[in-house]
Amino acid sequence: MNETSSSLSLLDTLGRPVRDLRISITDRCNFRCVYCMPKEVFGPGYQFLKLKNLLTYDEITRLAGIFAGLGVRKARLTGGEPLVRHHIERLIQMLSDIPGLDLCLTTNGSLLEKKAQALKDAGLQRITVSLDSLNDTVFSAMNDVSFPVAQVLAGIDAAAAAGLEPVKINMVVKRGINEDSVLPMAQFFHGTGHIVRFIEYMDVGNANGWCLDDVVTAAEIVGMIGAALPIEPVAANYRGEVARRWQYTDGGGEFGVIASVTQPFCGTCTRARIDSEGKLYTCLFASQGHDLRDLLRSGASDGDISNEIAGIWRARADRYSEIRSSQTSKAPKVEMSHIGG
Repeated sequence: MNETSSSLSLLDTLGRPVRDLRISITDRCNFRCVYCMPKEVFGPGYQFLKLKNLLTYDEITRLAGIFAGLGVRKARLTGGEPLVRHHIERLIQMLSDIPGLDLCLTTNGSLLEKKAQALKDAGLQRITVSLDSLNDTVFSAMNDVSFPVAQVLAGIDAAAAAGLEPVKINMVVKRGINEDSVLPMAQFFHGTGHIVRFIEYMDVGNANGWCLDDVVTAAEIVGMIGAALPIEPVAANYRGEVARRWQYTDGGGEFGVIASVTQPFCGTCTRARIDSEGKLYTCLFASQGHDLRDLLRSGASDGDISNEIAGIWRARADRYSEIRSSQTSKAPKVEMSHIGG
C-alpha cells in the first residue's frame, strides 16, 4: 500500500512515520508465561484493572479512526489475552468499518477453536498465535498453567479453516527451557502454509527477570534450522517489517526471526502502542505513557486528540534496542501484559 500524505507528513525525530497501531484491550490473561506474566508477580492476589478503567469499545474504535487519519494502516489487537474480553467480535466489527485499516489479532490460542469463525465473520483479516513448543512438558513450563499443545493446534486449524490465513505462529525462545523445540517447530509447520516466527527473548518490563545469557540468538536459531532444512534469506515485504524472512528452497514455505536483541530494527520502527488503560507508548520498552483515556473522557474533539498524538509522535526519539545496556535493561519499563507486546 502506498504511503498517504498524512503518513509522510507525520514523522518522528528519526524520520519514521506512524503506520502500525497495537491496542491492548485487556491486561488479563489465562496463561502465566514466564517471559510475560510470571506467577511470582502475577499470582493470587494480583489486582488487574477494573472494567471501568479499560477503554470501552467505542473509545478504542474512536482512537483507531483518529490514528488512521494520521497514517496508520494496520491495527493489531493484543492483551493480556484479547479473547478473554467479552464480546470481542463486536469490537472487531466496529474496527472493520474503518476504511483502509488492516485488522489483525495476537492470541495464545486457548479460546481460538471456538471463536475463529466468529472473528472472521466480524471482519478480522489475519491472526497470530503464540506457541512456544510442541512438547507438552516444555509448553507447560513456558505457559505455567499446564495448557495442552493440542488445543492450541486445534485453534490454529480452526483459524485456517475460517480463512484467517496465513496463520502466523510466534515462538519466544528462552535458553534452558525451549531451544530444543526450535527445529521440531520448523519441521512441523514446514509445508503447511503457516509462518513460524522465532523471537529472541526480550527484556520487556521488569517482571520476567531477563538476562542476556537466556537469549538464544537469531543466528543460532537460523543455524539450527538450516542444518536440517534447505533455507535462504528473503527480502522484507515492506519497510519496518520486524521479522527477518527465510524461505525453504524446497518450496516448503517460510519462517521469520525477530531479533530485537542482537539485530535491532529501531531505525525502521513505525509502531505506536495503546495499553489496556488508554496510555499511548511510542516504544515497547518505554517506562512512561501518554494518557489518551483522559482526553477521550474529558470532551476533547477528534481534532484535539489527533493534534496531541501528532505532537507526541513528532517528538519521538526512541531506539531502546540500539542502546540496550546493563543500565537500560534494568530501567523501569511497562509490563508486556499491559502494553501488549
